[in-house]
Amino acid sequence: MSTTAKSMNNPWIWSNSHKFPTDTAEAKRVLDELLARLADNQWGDHDMFGVHMAVEEALMNAIKHGNQLDNSKMVEVVSRLATDRMVIEITDEGPGFEPDDVPDPTEDENLELPSGRGLMLMRSFMNTVEFNDLGNSVRMEKLRTAS
Repeated sequence: MSTTAKSMNNPWIWSNSHKFPTDTAEAKRVLDELLARLADNQWGDHDMFGVHMAVEEALMNAIKHGNQLDNSKMVEVVSRLATDRMVIEITDEGPGFEPDDVPDPTEDENLELPSGRGLMLMRSFMNTVEFNDLGNSVRMEKLRTAS
C-alpha cells in the first residue's frame, strides 16, 4: 500500500506499508523503493547513504537474527516521508532482543566480536533509533540535513 496525500493534519508526502515473507530480495526491493522516494524529493547523497546503511542493516537483522531466515515468518516495514524527515519501522516475528545487552563493538575487548556493528551503524546514521519492549521492532527517524 502506498499513499502520497499531504494535508494540514498529515505532514507525510509519502507513506508505504509492506509485509513480506523473510526474503532478502524482497527486502532489497522495499529499500530501493524508499531510496527512490528520497531521491525523488531531492534528499542529499549524505542523507541517502545514511538511510541506506541503517535501513539495510535493520532489514538484514530482522531477516537473519529476528526471523532466523525462516521464510514462513514475516517482516513488516512501515515507511513515512515528510519534506524534513523520514521514519521507518521494521518488525519481525522473532523473539526479540535487549539492545542494551549488545556489546559496544568499539571497546577493545569487543573488537573481535562479530556482533554489535549493525546496531552501531543504525545509531550513527539515524537521528533516532528506538526498539519496542520485546525488541523485535525498531523505529528509526532521519532528519533531512541542509544540502
